[in-house]
Amino acid sequence: MGRQQDGHLTQPDEARQSGNRQSARQVLELLPFEINRDVRAASWLTNQALLEEDPDLERIAEHLRSLDPTGQRFATVLRDTIDQLLNGESTGRYAWKQLFKTEKTHAGTLVEINLQREFKFADGGDVGDEGEHPMDYRILGIDVDCKFSQDFGGWMIPPEAMGYLCLLVWADDYKSRWSAGLFRVREEFLNTGGNRDKKLTLKAEHRKDKVFWLWRDAPLPENVLLHLPESTRSQILLDGPRQGQKRVIELFRRVQNRPIGRGAVRTAAQQLDYMARLREGKNRARTVLREEGIVIVGPYGKHQAIARQLGAAVPRRGEFVSFRLAEAEPRHGNRPSVELEGCHWVLATPDDPHVTAPRLPKVAGEDEG
Repeated sequence: MGRQQDGHLTQPDEARQSGNRQSARQVLELLPFEINRDVRAASWLTNQALLEEDPDLERIAEHLRSLDPTGQRFATVLRDTIDQLLNGESTGRYAWKQLFKTEKTHAGTLVEINLQREFKFADGGDVGDEGEHPMDYRILGIDVDCKFSQDFGGWMIPPEAMGYLCLLVWADDYKSRWSAGLFRVREEFLNTGGNRDKKLTLKAEHRKDKVFWLWRDAPLPENVLLHLPESTRSQILLDGPRQGQKRVIELFRRVQNRPIGRGAVRTAAQQLDYMARLREGKNRARTVLREEGIVIVGPYGKHQAIARQLGAAVPRRGEFVSFRLAEAEPRHGNRPSVELEGCHWVLATPDDPHVTAPRLPKVAGEDEG
């Protein structure tokens, strides 16, 4: 299996090692971040060496990339987990700094749980001298621990994980960035533990050369409310009871052509059935805003096709996008257009008059995001 029961690698044979080179190149060519040629070459050599010397790491890396080639599933889990902690529908919170210390401590556990649910990883085995440390996952028969930190480099690694693989995960809602990589825990790569449970941290100089980064500084779906100017946010998050419908309308009125996650909608609505505020109906967001020429597209095939055809932002899983439409006229020239309810429409500019927008195609039976 490439690793003895104590977690240490056996010596890989030469045939296996040489066979790793092509697959290592294929994995690395999928990395979703742009770097200059010299840095990329150095990174490629470093990562190739990690794969060649650690067959189990290579197997897990290839498997995770095959499950999530773009990283979108991983990113969505992280977005949803942060939103779960914020619990905006009950608390009205939208920022990490608003969490209690106990909630921040719980974040790592929630990330581990939600990744396991998304990818259906098996439970890991019990390791340590007396089997007192349960590993989080067993992937392809290999035990893997998962560690999350909101501070890059802040992963707390238990001594029982020595010799095993760790999936290191980082996400920063303020930077809208996240990373995930695989690390073979070795004592010489760690800072000595200073806390009561003797947990260790990865030395800063080894974050580049001893971690195989599956995704590095990848985009995290934006927490829109967090990144709005305070003046705009205050116009959306109106104080007082029974303001949920008005808040949702203001959110999609003031934040246009920009993906809005369901967490932001929940926080504005501050109710469990937040989608009720969004649907067509008397005084509801889609109906009210259509009178102003604004439509709200969701993560549905028909809606995504409309946004794409118009050149607007395209909502992904768990997202919605609003934008104002204008009837296409000769003065719009070759601007991208779409046909809805028998008329052609384009994205409106400030110079276009406000007209009632068409209804979007029904999406009965499709997931609400």
